[in-house]
Amino acid sequence: MNPTATAPEITSAPTEREGTPAIRVGSTASTDGAMVAIDPVIQLRDVSFYYNAFRAVKNITIDVPTHQITALIGPSGCGKSTLLRTINRMNDLIPGTRVEGSVTFHDEDIYASYVDAVEVRRRIGMVFQKANPFPKSIYDNVAFGPRLNGYKGDLPALVESSLKRAAIWDEVKDKLKQSGLSLSGGQQQRLCIARAIATEPEVILMDEPCSALDPRATLQIEELMAQLKENFTIVIVTHNMQQAARASDRTVFLNMADDRAGYVVEQAPTIEIFTNPKNQMTEDYVSGRFG
Repeated sequence: MNPTATAPEITSAPTEREGTPAIRVGSTASTDGAMVAIDPVIQLRDVSFYYNAFRAVKNITIDVPTHQITALIGPSGCGKSTLLRTINRMNDLIPGTRVEGSVTFHDEDIYASYVDAVEVRRRIGMVFQKANPFPKSIYDNVAFGPRLNGYKGDLPALVESSLKRAAIWDEVKDKLKQSGLSLSGGQQQRLCIARAIATEPEVILMDEPCSALDPRATLQIEELMAQLKENFTIVIVTHNMQQAARASDRTVFLNMADDRAGYVVEQAPTIEIFTNPKNQMTEDYVSGRFG
């Protein structure tokens, strides 16, 4: 992506800005110590998230590069899923929560008062840990989001395209009227990915999408993610170190402080995290010494 390109607005009301600011290009250290430019579509700066008085994550600063897979790893309770939901304002639906710091999407603060949270969630889609197809037909599962958003194009073509991009079309093309709940676990998760794709997001968040799947279905999802990053930016939460090492381009390792708030220990290209981590805590975690 050209770093000077502008992005479509996500605002729901006029702002004082002329268009959308240019995307800033960040940098990250390569394995040989050189600085390599990255093109962040999402940037978190000093983000802390609270459930009432409890701070779940603190002072999180990360860049999410475009058209890459970023993995969030760390022990249970360190705030990975909370952080993921902060990126598309899913946590807004939980009473008593608040965010400090900034989360920007194409340099627009997604928590600004003028920003439409529903539009944020359309542009930054989400796939959950447990496959959750609607109790509707396979076709209607994929068509649901576009219909809700007032899609005026060729809906059958969009459904077919989304199912193909989710690598499940050949398995369901002759049974689109059957319930999505009739599919296997791996097929249901790919159906949910197709449902997310159908709303044409730029970013797809995945919260442990393979945790309930067998090895074969897990491999299918990983292969699918590798294909999808050609057109989407992906952020995945995983407890599976092998999966993070296999599937991601960049890894962010979080741990839990004494106050139980999650924080970033180290972030780098995945190959560096797993072969040459800078922090002893990172090495201990990825090698299985704790977690």
